[in-house]
Amino acid sequence: MELFNKSGVLISALLVSVGALIACQAQEDAIPSSTVIEAAAMQMGPAGQPAAERRLQEWADQGSPVAQRELALRYLSHPDKRREALQLFERAASAGDAQAAVGLVGMEREGVAITGGTALNAGRIIKEAATANYIAR
Repeated sequence: MELFNKSGVLISALLVSVGALIACQAQEDAIPSSTVIEAAAMQMGPAGQPAAERRLQEWADQGSPVAQRELALRYLSHPDKRREALQLFERAASAGDAQAAVGLVGMEREGVAITGGTALNAGRIIKEAATANYIAR
């Protein structure tokens, strides 16, 4: 009986996630909540689910810092996409995403040059992201 309950909870959670993604797709111009974006990023996984990647890219292009961060995190494992990951981290961190700022600092520690386009150093980005997150709550 306990196995059924665990399976039922898992299936219910999966159905809710799929339903949320379908609802988001119905609203083409709407940026979904961070929970839905992070669920889509998890679907992308290491294999690079193309549909999930396209959806994340759309949300990132619409200005979602969460989508920018999640896409950047997925791109870190692809050497040919590290520059794009850096740009996405910079955009998300500049918009106040503290986790993106941490990712940016991690890339800087690895020796990846921060582009001059944002004119922000990693420490300042973290401070701005932390302040934005504190004020928003």
